[in-house]
Amino acid sequence: MKTTLIFATNNQHKVDEIRSVIGDQFEIITLQEAGINIDIPEPHDTLEANATEKSHTIHQLTQKNCFSEDTGLEVAALNGEPGVKSARYAGDGRDFQRNIDKLLENLQEKPNRSARFRTVISLILDNKEYFFEGVCEGQILTEQSGKSGFGYDPVFIPTGGDKSFADMRMEEKNVFSHRQKAVTKLLNFLTSQRS
Repeated sequence: MKTTLIFATNNQHKVDEIRSVIGDQFEIITLQEAGINIDIPEPHDTLEANATEKSHTIHQLTQKNCFSEDTGLEVAALNGEPGVKSARYAGDGRDFQRNIDKLLENLQEKPNRSARFRTVISLILDNKEYFFEGVCEGQILTEQSGKSGFGYDPVFIPTGGDKSFADMRMEEKNVFSHRQKAVTKLLNFLTSQRS
């Protein structure tokens, strides 16, 4: 019987990315598919604490195995901003175009455009919590490129890549992706628990 995990999100882009890594080894269901209709707050100032908030909220509601993730874009010249506030950088509306505009504006006079995406996963399995982290180093472009992906993908080019995340197909993005790295650690851990 396949292990089922509730993924504490309704962001279909994130679900697609994670399912593309995990394949059919485990069943991943979204909050919506689990019949949970809540917006979990992310009030903390670290990715770890926000990920914990989300997984614990769902675990308390369902008593089932679940995981959540929080991801931030950390830009060196902006002292790690937008970081934990990545989704709401330009305000509470989660408007990624406005977030990108604000980021590019804040970087206008800055020669250093190095940045990294960091993902932290909080897994609650059999009532115990485990953390997995994935990092992708790269640069912020001076203008947007590409139509795929979501969030800051149109302005982020990973180290070793020659185009933005938004110009890549899912398989290409997964070679570099911070989320893919964290999910691979999660998958390896889940597989080791099963054997």
